[in-house]
Amino acid sequence: MKNLARYIEQTVLKPLTLDSDIEKLVNEAKEFGFVGICVPPFWVKKAKREIGNADIQLVTVVGFPLGYNMSETKVFETEQAIKDGADEIDVVWSLTAFKAGLNWPKIELAKLATLCHQHERILKVIIETAYLSDEEIVKACEICRDAGVDYVKTSTGFAPEGAKVEDIRLMRANLPSNVGIKASGGIKTLAQAKALIEAGADRIGTSSGVQILEENSE
Repeated sequence: MKNLARYIEQTVLKPLTLDSDIEKLVNEAKEFGFVGICVPPFWVKKAKREIGNADIQLVTVVGFPLGYNMSETKVFETEQAIKDGADEIDVVWSLTAFKAGLNWPKIELAKLATLCHQHERILKVIIETAYLSDEEIVKACEICRDAGVDYVKTSTGFAPEGAKVEDIRLMRANLPSNVGIKASGGIKTLAQAKALIEAGADRIGTSSGVQILEENSE
């Protein structure tokens, strides 16, 4: 598959992430031409220094991994991440508020979208599809669309299930063309990555990007 590297956000979000992991991540992104890397907030400054002038999007997470932080906390985290050099913010939405039937998720996401766009940054929203029915996925997509987000993302990688082809198809059918989709969670093989892209994913979040590209070049 051509240009596969431009879909991949090579990711390290494990609890025991070290500075050496960040250095390796940036080196891999430079070597293989990944579109971006996703790192914990603590490591954004270092990753920014390591990237230098390379054409690599620096992505970090907010409200991660459960999303039930206060909106004020997420706003602060987002502001700090942007200050530290992040190009893109992957926020876990308030799944708890959504499940409780509150209007809060849309309010929260609209605030974060406005903040990101004021700074010319990208906002991706992790809806955690493993915990949602098809009907809820459709509703989540509508909320994200109305809040003005840039991408909807499937998973944190911490839930029981990650990205599934049928969820990506459903999301693509219920999002306007100007809202992208990031598939993430448990993507380890070329076959998985290809199937998700064919279903409508614009980005692939994975810690197996190198292996997937090596498989692709065989």
